[in-house]
Amino acid sequence: MARTRKMVTIDGNTAAAHVAHATNEVIAIYPITPSSVMGEVSDAKSAVGQENIWGTVPKVVELQSEGGAAGAVHGSLQAGALTTTFPASQGLLLMIPNMFKIAGELSPTVFHVSARAIAAQALSIFGDHSDVMACRSTGWAMLSSNNVQEVMDFALISQAATLESRVPFLHYFDGFRTSSEVQKVEELSQDDMRHMIEDELVNNHRARAMSPDHPVLRGSAQNPDVYFQGRETVNSYYDNVPGIVQATMDKFAGRTGRQYNLVDYVGHPEAERVVIAMGSGADTVHELVDHLVSQGEKVGLVKIRLFLPFVVEQFAKTLPETVEKIAVLDRTKEPGSLGEPLYHNVRTAIGEAMADRLVSFSGYPKIVGGRYGLGSKEFSPAMAKAVFDNLLQDKPKNHFVVGIQEDVTNTSLDYDESFKVSKDVYSAMFYGLGSDGTVGANKNSIKIIGETTDNNVQAYFVYDSKKAGSMTTSHLRFGKDEIRSPYLIDSADFVACHNFSFLEKYDMIKNAKQGATFLINSPFKADEVWDTLPNEVQQKIIDKALKLYVI
Repeated sequence: MARTRKMVTIDGNTAAAHVAHATNEVIAIYPITPSSVMGEVSDAKSAVGQENIWGTVPKVVELQSEGGAAGAVHGSLQAGALTTTFPASQGLLLMIPNMFKIAGELSPTVFHVSARAIAAQALSIFGDHSDVMACRSTGWAMLSSNNVQEVMDFALISQAATLESRVPFLHYFDGFRTSSEVQKVEELSQDDMRHMIEDELVNNHRARAMSPDHPVLRGSAQNPDVYFQGRETVNSYYDNVPGIVQATMDKFAGRTGRQYNLVDYVGHPEAERVVIAMGSGADTVHELVDHLVSQGEKVGLVKIRLFLPFVVEQFAKTLPETVEKIAVLDRTKEPGSLGEPLYHNVRTAIGEAMADRLVSFSGYPKIVGGRYGLGSKEFSPAMAKAVFDNLLQDKPKNHFVVGIQEDVTNTSLDYDESFKVSKDVYSAMFYGLGSDGTVGANKNSIKIIGETTDNNVQAYFVYDSKKAGSMTTSHLRFGKDEIRSPYLIDSADFVACHNFSFLEKYDMIKNAKQGATFLINSPFKADEVWDTLPNEVQQKIIDKALKLYVI
């Protein structure tokens, strides 16, 4: 009998915390943008006595730093408690020493990370993958979510998989773009979580706790005679991870109807040009691929779910045998490297797969790599199309960037800013002043639409690191179709200006569609406001035949 599932309108951080709080007993936190909301939500749940799936209230403790949080997690795991934390950026890097120990001791846990840029030439609080990619050598499995529904789903899948494999997991999703984006998703119930988390594996973890009742030697110092051998003893555990994750995904599909794989392909079955990506950018490419395939183009997308351990055979067999050219997209930069991490993995995997005759490509595909979206830089379908267009060249540009004009070493791809993927959704933009209530009001609006209608919804809120006192822009979409658009609106059905002075400073009308609605919060009466508008604004309202309203 089909189960009726609760639909909720939430952001990515709340989706992760929903599962993390229900499947852990200790949560050690230290607030860091943009992961803080996961800690706040967990703390609020425990404060009102909300229980996890075992009927106990998780203990939420705030430490003095991320390093302290990592130490608390490590100690709690050694004591046999199911434990998690929510780091990002430099905070995640401060956890690396403990992460090596946690993995070396085969202690199951999941860190939920809203991935964020690392301070290099400057600090950025915004999202990319540079923090999680700095953790590749720690021995943690790495699972990537692309949208809010996947955040909730993969939070549970990774928790189940870590308990069975004993390998700790980094479950990561794009900071701000996914962590703060509001979408309408299907909520996992505590029954769903109990179905996925096996009590025997939980009891096994607790039985490994340090106790005077069954003393063991841990944390010793080792000399060269045994350290190397000890490092190699974990191989079979990592060999088992992909199979465990896939089996967990299959079990999850049986429960919810949502089937995931370690590597997923969408697009033309005989694609000649393929893009490989992970994170929210993969959803942007997915939307573009659907559009291009409907136009008759032979293109495709490979979504990497399990980044580490990277599965050569399944990855290679996911690629269409017709593929001739491949572009790999990384949301990080590693200066001086031969290429970024995903590009490295893809190159190596295809080389090994062809050498071992796991695939039968007609020839070695042309493979190029590029960077996009650093520090939450925009990544739109137009930019994704430029990546596919680059593959049409006889010699596609390698080690490219897309989304910026890089005129120093000329690595950037040109793109057509006017290119749009048409879709049947209503889009609205609201310009406000930080702390004037615009963002909060729009969060309420999108939740009302999501929870009281059968529309799919999406909302994203743009503000700089100063937050209060600067301009905010709220981007809202809703409609009957699935919304797979993790990028900003630049062609809106509705535009609202909540601060009259903005009319002198910003060209808000450029983002309005022909015939769109323009709403102004005005200190002037309706019959006076037209004469107070700047001449340029008046002309653009006329040229675009906008419907003008004032409050």
